[in-house]
Order: sequence, then structure tokens, then C-alpha cells
Amino acid sequence: MRRNWFILTSLVSKDFKLKYRRSALGVVWSVLNPFLMMCVLSAVFSTFFRFDIENFPLYLILGSTLFTLMADSTTTAMNSIIDSSSLIKKIRIEKILFPLEKVLFQLVNYCLSLIAVAVVMIYFQVAPTVNLLFLPLLLLYVLLFSAGLGFLLSALVVFFRDIGHLWSVVITAWTYATPLFYPVSILPDWMVPVMNFNPMYHYVTYLREIALWGQTPGLTENLICLGMGVAALLIGYFTFRKLEKKFILYV
Repeated sequence: MRRNWFILTSLVSKDFKLKYRRSALGVVWSVLNPFLMMCVLSAVFSTFFRFDIENFPLYLILGSTLFTLMADSTTTAMNSIIDSSSLIKKIRIEKILFPLEKVLFQLVNYCLSLIAVAVVMIYFQVAPTVNLLFLPLLLLYVLLFSAGLGFLLSALVVFFRDIGHLWSVVITAWTYATPLFYPVSILPDWMVPVMNFNPMYHYVTYLREIALWGQTPGLTENLICLGMGVAALLIGYFTFRKLEKKFILYV
């Protein structure tokens, strides 16, 4: 266990150094990037779509940053086994650490992006409430869900490389199928029940409740979010464990 933890922390540290190597602003980009994206998207959607959403930039950055956490976690985890093929062939190591490390790295990045969220909250004079104490719980749910998808994708892409191309399309479609830039109220009546099957809808709504609307998530909502995360984790974990012995033949 101690060895695995050391490997995880070393890999996260290495990814941080690689990501911000030769960058003038370095880790500051983890804060600037979501803030600048919020400015661009707010300008576009406020000008052309004019949704009646109070504190729309905050509504937008809360949803987009959380969705980006899931999207970047799963995309980088998906390629982790293939990218680490030389290391896997040389030394004996727990292969599941590679996709897990990618998810943890993106989680650290997300925590840095919360600085940008805090700045936007201050600008719009949205006072934090005690409900923000639910944030670690939400991040646990998203971590379970993202890790599960990451395990599943990283195992399958070893044998079916086309999944890598398909996943980028899925993420794009998923982005627009989740109310990140628009309110749920604009959807047709028949689509509202369908939205309940979208895990990211539940996670994004949860975050907006505790950070924007000052609401306390109910027990049912927590159970739904936890259930989706655990289901994804179990499916991904057992699929990974079943296939990992064959990785060395295909990477």
C-alpha cells in the first residue's frame, strides 16, 4: 500500500511538472483557463441566446469546471495504459495506478480552478453558505464516477483503439446534453425525465445547489449521486481486473 501511494504521488508530481514545463505562468493557468473560458462563453450565450439565469457567469463556471473534471479525467485515464506501455513491460507494477493517477491529477487541477470560482462568487456577491461543506462529498461522488469510467475505458482501448476517437465524440455530445450553458426549463417535457439518467446532470445540479442557490442536498439526491458513482466504479474496476493480464500482449 505504501509503495502504491508513493508511485501515485510521484506520477502526479511528474504530470504537474510536464504540464507546466516552460510555461511563464505555470500553475496559474489552472485558475486562468476556467476563468477565461467563462468570459468567452458568457459573452456568446448572453449575446445570442439570452437565457434568463441569475448570475449566469457563475452558473456557467460551476457547471463547466465540474464537467471538465470528468471529461479530462476519463480522457487522460483512457490513454494511460497505452502511454505507459514501456514502463509496464519493464517493471512489475499495479497497472490500475496509471488511470487512477490521471483522475487524481485532474482532481488537483479542479481544486485549483475553484480559486476562479471563488473570484466569480465574490464579484457577483454570492455569499458562501454552510452548504459548501457538502463539496468534498460531491467531489467523492465525481471521483468514483470518473475513476470507474477511466478504468473501463483504459482497459477497453488497449484492445479496441477506435474507442479513443469515439470517446471524444461522446464527450462533445454529453457536453450539450448536460445543462451547462442553458437552464433545464427550456427542455421539452419529454426530455426532463430522460435527464435524470445523466449522471453529470445530477452532479452539476448538486454543485449549483450548494454554491449558487444555497440549498441543502437531500438524502435522495445524495443516494442517487453515490449510487451512480459506485455503479461506475464497480463496472470499471472489475472490467479492468479481468482484462489487465492481457495488456502486455497488446500495448
